[in-house]
Amino acid sequence: MELSERKKQILCMAVEEYIKDSSPITSGGIKYKGLTCSTATLRNELNTLEAMGYLRQLHTSGGRVPTAQGYRYYVEALLGGVEASDSELDEVKNLISSRTTSLNEIISGIAKVVSRATNYPTFIMLNGIENLILTEFRIIPLLDSSVMVLIGTNAGYINETLPVNATLTECQDASNYLTKNFKGTTISFMLENMTELEEGMKGEIEAFSKVVGSLITGLKKLNNQKLLNVERTGSVKLLENGKSVEEAKKVLQILDDKEKLEKSLELRGKGEIEVDIAEEEGKDCSVVKAPILVDGRQLASIGVIGPQRMDYLGIASALKVVIDELNSLKGDG
Repeated sequence: MELSERKKQILCMAVEEYIKDSSPITSGGIKYKGLTCSTATLRNELNTLEAMGYLRQLHTSGGRVPTAQGYRYYVEALLGGVEASDSELDEVKNLISSRTTSLNEIISGIAKVVSRATNYPTFIMLNGIENLILTEFRIIPLLDSSVMVLIGTNAGYINETLPVNATLTECQDASNYLTKNFKGTTISFMLENMTELEEGMKGEIEAFSKVVGSLITGLKKLNNQKLLNVERTGSVKLLENGKSVEEAKKVLQILDDKEKLEKSLELRGKGEIEVDIAEEEGKDCSVVKAPILVDGRQLASIGVIGPQRMDYLGIASALKVVIDELNSLKGDG
């Protein structure tokens, strides 16, 4: 059944009031907020919204609160028009505009700023490293029979320390070879084609093949693991603004469960902000999430986790800054 404009207005008002201060909506409260129809009409509309499953009554004579279905309608009705809030998240834009920063630092910084801006825990899963575009390689010998590798990409540097004993000349030769042959390609291309190219380059790289071989092993390992960065800055806020201890417990338990966190970051679409609602399809917590794209390719997934009663649109606007700013980055290749 399609909702009338008045029902939509009442439902959105009910959700927003409950998010703001945990106040159940009543016909008197709606009338106080400016709707001109009679109290009896408003009461009928609330009854209808309850019968349709969008609201539920806590007590026989009390007000109504949104259900998971009510939150879902609210999110889908308003999320499409969400706009990025530049003033709140300039720090994110500054952070990710520099490609001379470690990718880990960028990921950690994004999670920290979004968590601080939304007052909820934020987590990021690196699940598209193979899509990064390579810009350069710098391999530096260290004193402890190992080498440090700086892999330049269109989203920042990847730092790797490899257990390889190599001379400065071997490291420089390996750096030059890898940059010359793979600059402008993706990590996926490099991994797929390195074995095929090994025969042709044996003479050229015989002296530093141990460096290249160890680097490829390291990249394959990095590509197969999911870097899960969890920023708990907003965890304390879970107990503020009338949120229940039980709601907070559910969120904190998931933050300590890597498997559940990874599952909660699974995306249905591509390039859009998505919302999972607590109690919807058995979900314990609500998650506002989005893919992080660089050059149109997915690099990671970012999610903000909280109870059912959280500021979905404010969180979505924070994520929009991250998505828009990263989408503006272009590869150097």
